[in-house]
Amino acid sequence: MDGHPVLVCTEYEDATADLVIAELNRRRVPVLRFDPGRDFPAPAVLAAHMGADGWGGRLTVGERTADLAAVRALYHRRPSPYPTGSGEQAARFATQENRRGLGGVLGALPGCLYLSHPQAIARAEYKPAQLDAATRVGLTVPATLITNDPMEGKAFCAERPTIYKPLHAGAYDVEGEPAGIWAAPVEAGEIDGAVRHSAHLFQERVPKVADVRTVVVGEQVFSARITAPPGVVDWRAEYRSLTYEPVACPDGIRGALARFLADFGLNFGAFDFSVTADGAWWFLECNPNGQWAWLEDAAGLPITHAIADLLENGASQHD
Repeated sequence: MDGHPVLVCTEYEDATADLVIAELNRRRVPVLRFDPGRDFPAPAVLAAHMGADGWGGRLTVGERTADLAAVRALYHRRPSPYPTGSGEQAARFATQENRRGLGGVLGALPGCLYLSHPQAIARAEYKPAQLDAATRVGLTVPATLITNDPMEGKAFCAERPTIYKPLHAGAYDVEGEPAGIWAAPVEAGEIDGAVRHSAHLFQERVPKVADVRTVVVGEQVFSARITAPPGVVDWRAEYRSLTYEPVACPDGIRGALARFLADFGLNFGAFDFSVTADGAWWFLECNPNGQWAWLEDAAGLPITHAIADLLENGASQHD
């Protein structure tokens, strides 16, 4: 593969990555797409060498080969997890070696821009860390309690309108159909001893009039106002009933988001805010590797082009 390629690490069926790859192809930027969890150790072949300038060598997937020392950017989209290696001991050992070998090399490429670095994404996925960072950069954060103490939960809910929200977006199913756990109102009388079995996040319910999803790509910021039917707490549970409108992100919020991403070492973030009647933006959470293609279509935001710009320019734009 000639030139300075972009590596796209994602699962085989990823329509969002397809948009970016199509735009990079239109710009004649070389791309090597692969799924580490499925393509390695076959059909992918790694031959990485440590030299005076860092890692070099090659990564070959099928008929395409990338010079590791020449990679301009790595787009860590949605790669499949490495196999768990639940069988024989040798298979489990090999799985861990693959994760640390291939993953370690891909995370240490010289002069490579990461969108974003997988270790930075992993660190930023912890909601307690997000809320701490948001507070430090000057964003307004609702009162929050994380506890497994039912009495603490009851006291918190008794003092203010409260919602419960999960600490991670774990996948599960109901009667074989994919399902999600959405944020939902909770009252003190609903809290019982089951709270002791895991950490629970309780948060002040913001008296919102709308929500905003803000997507930051490098230094570009895109915001859309999302209006849901009255009484809806978590708009993600009502996709078919939402309306969208592009809005400007206030300068103070833009600056805070830049500091937030810098704190985690991210080049991308999908932020959720609740907006109150007085125009205040309340920070809810950041998905450091969130979906955005649906928002591009619904609100007319040129996010594909922004991501392609960042990947095409690579680390050179930060020199």
